[in-house]
Amino acid sequence: MSIKRFPTGYKGVRYKEHATRKHGVKRDRYYSIVYRLGGKVIEEGAGWASEGMTPEKAAQVLFQLKEAQRLAEDGPRTLREKRKAEKDRRAVEESAKEKAKIDSLTFQDVFMNHYLPEAERGKPTSVKREKEFFSVWISPLVGSLPLKQITLHHMETLKNRMMDAGRAAATVRYCLAVVRQVFHFAADHGLYDGQDPTHKVKRPIADNKRTRFLSKEEAQLVLDALQIRSIETYNMSLFSLHTGARMGEIASLRWGDVDMQTRELVFRDTKNKDSRHAKMTEQVREMLFSLPRGKADDLVFPGRGGKQMGRISRTFDRTIDALGLNEGITDRRQRICFHSLRHSFASWARKSGADLFALQKMLGHRTPTMVARYAHVDDETISKVMSGIEKGAGAVDTTIKVKPVSSKKGRIMTITRKASKAE
Repeated sequence: MSIKRFPTGYKGVRYKEHATRKHGVKRDRYYSIVYRLGGKVIEEGAGWASEGMTPEKAAQVLFQLKEAQRLAEDGPRTLREKRKAEKDRRAVEESAKEKAKIDSLTFQDVFMNHYLPEAERGKPTSVKREKEFFSVWISPLVGSLPLKQITLHHMETLKNRMMDAGRAAATVRYCLAVVRQVFHFAADHGLYDGQDPTHKVKRPIADNKRTRFLSKEEAQLVLDALQIRSIETYNMSLFSLHTGARMGEIASLRWGDVDMQTRELVFRDTKNKDSRHAKMTEQVREMLFSLPRGKADDLVFPGRGGKQMGRISRTFDRTIDALGLNEGITDRRQRICFHSLRHSFASWARKSGADLFALQKMLGHRTPTMVARYAHVDDETISKVMSGIEKGAGAVDTTIKVKPVSSKKGRIMTITRKASKAE
């Protein structure tokens, strides 16, 4: 059964009534337009009265379509095409608005509201340092700038400012890496579609590795002084010296990862994201026995309020200064700090016969590159090696004797060398 359509008084505009739905006191009406296109009769729906359509509006739509046909314009010739064109136009407008919104995002917007929340969940141990870089160095320079306005020039300026302020090359590279990570994060999340401005920055290269370590006598001197000043700092220093543990590993160690029977220690979620096992010496074992043992999830070395410590007490630095171990030393690589205890452990282990592979496992490094600095051999060993080479080769008399010989053509110099026994 066909649905009855009624004229509206406007040529080419008619309507049908909904069987039950009302619009006011009358049944809701659906208006349609009828016209010819390419010799065919086409009827298209214009809309419901309840949604704002009227005979006048439908007639206006029909007039526009007929005008487009008459003038042979490139615009839509049917209502369907008109609606699609309108939909496409709105989509373009929305896309332009969204792009403008994204293009206006500043570095601070992205860092604080997008990057930081995810970083705090994924890498909580390094977030504090990244916040410091942002606050001290990055924000004053580019914090208020939209990402698309930040250029290579800004990154070079950032690098130069840090270098001029005496920051280490590794620190400068770290700061630039934070900027790079933010840009990559923004690109991955549809917040930026340009090139990372740090891409072509020439990163400063310098040997930033600490090379100084404590002798056994110096280490004992430090421990004796710390034992008087702060038993807590003494315990943590002794632990680092005897295990090679980083400060972060010591601060996060929990009793559940300490086995007094097997002398096994487990450092979880270390700097390289892996857990590693270590053995405790008898001194460390005795020291741990002296501490009040908590539950499995309790920290072995808790900070104030039982919370995890962020850094070693300043008592350590004050003790080193009081002992004069850094007196007159300006090269930071040669200055003793808490991390020097880990370096000292590694150096002692190497001198005791640990090969580089074993040392890599003991320190928890992923690659042998980080333990290459411990491949050095002390001067005494070099002297012994050279002495052995000399004995094996035999004494060689390299004395050059010059014997003048007269000749009619002039003075001739004949050079002879005494051969060694080895020859």
